[in-house]
Amino acid sequence: MYFALFMVAILVVTGFIWLLDSLVLRKNRTADAAEPVVVEYAKSFFPVILVVFFVRSFIVEPFKIPSGSMMPTLLAGDYILVNKFTYGLRVPILNNTFFEINQPKRGDVFVFHFPPEPSVDYIKRVVGLPGDKIRYQDKRLTINGKLLDVQEVSDYAYVKPGLNMVTAKQYREQLGDVAHDILINEWTGNYDVDALGSKLADNEEIEVPAGHYLAMGDNRDDSSDSRVWGFVPEKNLVGKAFFIWMNFDQTSRIGDSIH
Repeated sequence: MYFALFMVAILVVTGFIWLLDSLVLRKNRTADAAEPVVVEYAKSFFPVILVVFFVRSFIVEPFKIPSGSMMPTLLAGDYILVNKFTYGLRVPILNNTFFEINQPKRGDVFVFHFPPEPSVDYIKRVVGLPGDKIRYQDKRLTINGKLLDVQEVSDYAYVKPGLNMVTAKQYREQLGDVAHDILINEWTGNYDVDALGSKLADNEEIEVPAGHYLAMGDNRDDSSDSRVWGFVPEKNLVGKAFFIWMNFDQTSRIGDSIH
């Protein structure tokens, strides 16, 4: 969000200088007078910044994965692309939808403004849609009374911050039309008494309210998600992740689609 504000500010400044020169300053210069350096730079940068701003706001935006909460689907250090129009066109910064296209589907990997701190972007998987009734018992999801199918794949070893080696169980979960891998660890989460995670741990059924989504990380026991901080409002949606375009540590991941 801060980067978008910065780009808007640069657009306004360079656009104003260009317009001021076109309407006023140019008329007061002699034919052989050199164009001021500030005007030259403004005229050069304005169209470039405008294109970049348009692309990032309405078509596609790059993000870097900062943590392992979406392992094994996404790894820390993955650079991804996010489709900005699939969930509708939105007013930059304000994030209000002015042209609706699609709604998130169960199983989508989506980016959103973190509800407790909207200036921060999070990435998780859509688990619950508005109106869905969710249970999470014995680390298995039940949605609208249907226990999701999972199949064990293998052990999955990874390093947590602090150089702690962890071995989790990797499963393949069928979430709607999407088959994706999740990680399950032996430990259990600790949640505030009023958190969704605490209610789910007590075998309560929770219903996703209208205009909201339930988000979980694929690294189920090592993810700060809706179980910790609540539902994701529709107004916080940014876009759908679809492509890994760079990973400097594991170049074999470049070009992978995100499912």
